[in-house]
Amino acid sequence: MAVKIRLARKGRRKKAFYHIVVADSRSPRDGRYIEKIGFYNPLTNPATIEIDFDKALGWLHNGAIPTETCRAILSYKGVLMKKHLLEGVKKGAFDEAEANRRFDEWVRQNEAKIDAKKSGLEKSREEVIGKQLAEEKRINEARIARLAKKQAALDAKAAAAERKEAQDEPLPEEEAASPEPVEETAAPEPVEDAVAPDEEVAAPVEEAAATVAEAETPQADETTADVAPEDKPEE
Repeated sequence: MAVKIRLARKGRRKKAFYHIVVADSRSPRDGRYIEKIGFYNPLTNPATIEIDFDKALGWLHNGAIPTETCRAILSYKGVLMKKHLLEGVKKGAFDEAEANRRFDEWVRQNEAKIDAKKSGLEKSREEVIGKQLAEEKRINEARIARLAKKQAALDAKAAAAERKEAQDEPLPEEEAASPEPVEETAAPEPVEDAVAPDEEVAAPVEEAAATVAEAETPQADETTADVAPEDKPEE
């Protein structure tokens, strides 16, 4: 019976994650398995991988065959590297202490690469977010400018309509029948003041005429008296 290290699909559509399992090669992909040794989530960046290192290494020593995806996962976590070093110890190429030293050095280098990748992803994510915010700001400013221009045009149109209505509006009937300027010119107060002095001047003139008439009346009587004696002898 061939034993394989493979993935068992879980999750829902377009949101899949996988269990890393050891199963009989004759079992269906999501069927029964012998043992679960890890977890793999490709939806995150970088992918989330959790694996039981010792169990995976033990199954590889026992002859389990990983699929291509599982081989890449095991290589990423260093399981295949550890297996290679242990085989070198068995062959006498170097001792176990040297194998552990080489493995620790490989782990440090691999972690440095992973950290660099994470920092690069975070930086690129921040740049993308910054570009998105700048684009949204530009779009909002353009929209505000368009709305302000449209509102200004509407205000100008309304003001023009109000001016036109004010010009076309007829005067009230009372104002048209008796306008205030005509009443002021009909009976101005200064005219009465100007007439009063003429009346005052006319009064002394009449008094002078009466005085002259009285002065002339006695002279006429005297003339009559003088003429009367002359008429008497003629009789």
